[in-house]
Amino acid sequence: MQINQREVIVYALIEILDEKKYNNLVLKQVLAKNNSLLPIQKAFITECVNGTLRNLIHIDYILNFYSRTQTKNMKPFILALLRSSVYQIKFMDKVPHSAVCNEAVNLAKEKGFTNLSGFVNGVLRNIVRGTPKIKYPAKGGKEYLSVNYSIEPWLLEYWLTEYDFAQVESICKYSSMPPNVTACVNTLKIDREGLINVFGQEGAVASSSGALDNSLKIKKFSDITQKESFIKGYFHIMDESSMIAVDALGPKEGSTIIDLCAAPGGKSFYMAYKTNDNANIYCFDVFEHKIELIKKGAKRLGLKSIKAEINNGEVFSKQLEGSADYLLIDAPCSGFGMLRKKPDIKYTKTYDDVLALSVLQKRLIKNSYKYLKDGGILIYSTCTISKKENIDNMNWVLSNLELEPYDISGFIPSQFSQKEKHYVQILPDENGVDGFFIAAFKRKG
Repeated sequence: MQINQREVIVYALIEILDEKKYNNLVLKQVLAKNNSLLPIQKAFITECVNGTLRNLIHIDYILNFYSRTQTKNMKPFILALLRSSVYQIKFMDKVPHSAVCNEAVNLAKEKGFTNLSGFVNGVLRNIVRGTPKIKYPAKGGKEYLSVNYSIEPWLLEYWLTEYDFAQVESICKYSSMPPNVTACVNTLKIDREGLINVFGQEGAVASSSGALDNSLKIKKFSDITQKESFIKGYFHIMDESSMIAVDALGPKEGSTIIDLCAAPGGKSFYMAYKTNDNANIYCFDVFEHKIELIKKGAKRLGLKSIKAEINNGEVFSKQLEGSADYLLIDAPCSGFGMLRKKPDIKYTKTYDDVLALSVLQKRLIKNSYKYLKDGGILIYSTCTISKKENIDNMNWVLSNLELEPYDISGFIPSQFSQKEKHYVQILPDENGVDGFFIAAFKRKG
């Protein structure tokens, strides 16, 4: 049966925006459900869904300019249909505008909205013609940033308390771009040059950014999990920012390592590569399905040092006290450094979430740092650029816990700006990586 890919896009957007589901999970589910889709169709669906989310406020601004019925008053199906259509018209180069309009009208009729098909047609045709000419907010203000880069006003105000306008605009610009895909090379099975050759045989283009020895940027690579290189465990997907956190930890062979919030396991897998799969790496999470995900990944990669177990990081475990040489706390956070990959975060997270998460993060550190042996190393990291979750928490740790700063300057690539030796805030506009915070501590004693 032929699948209407634009229908898949519309219902995916409804699930994400109206039912508040995660974009990456929804896409994974709809693509698996419609498994007869061709790779080019899967790529189109993924691009349209994520692209619409990355540019949602901008798209709604356009719709509200050209439509007498405002977006807040539109039926969910019609709104999702118009949003995805505007994305194709305004942000995609190779989709004929006439086809977008015709497909939208036909889909509206097919789904029982015949009475609104004329409305859909009229709005989209006016947008294509660009008459009257749309008026955008003047450059240089928060409204301009919000509309142009689809960032909620409260988040802009928060960022502007930490960075100047030019820096915030740069962050917004890069956060609205499609993400890079980065492979972490499983050096236990293959070296980087060997994997570049394998990727080339599979039709992908891979290159090194020069920042890290284990990383490869991948392009033109669809259905990654179906490729022989993936099945054989030659790599796992992991951003360079996350890899730097593991490099900063500096785990050694024969050591005991605790990865407190380990799922889906990428950092633990990289630790296994770095220790020649000769370490005791305990991967903790609170959910059984996430533990199974880690175990599945370790099996595919051929790793024996991974020990995945359920453990609640908010509860102190006496039996773990003084057991670890290294502790990694990649804490739950607002995720504002990953807006390119998870654009739905822009519209679901609030300032109250930031405050609640900062409290949770402190609790995780306080309950687990005693798992370290005297002199053990702790890396605290987040994938956000939120001061309250990052630098403020770091300063709280140094003032309240038996931890001291630990110099990681030798592990941070020169491409990334580092103000102090014991931490780094990587911004999303630096070298095309995720925004990330890394702070290093050593247990006193």
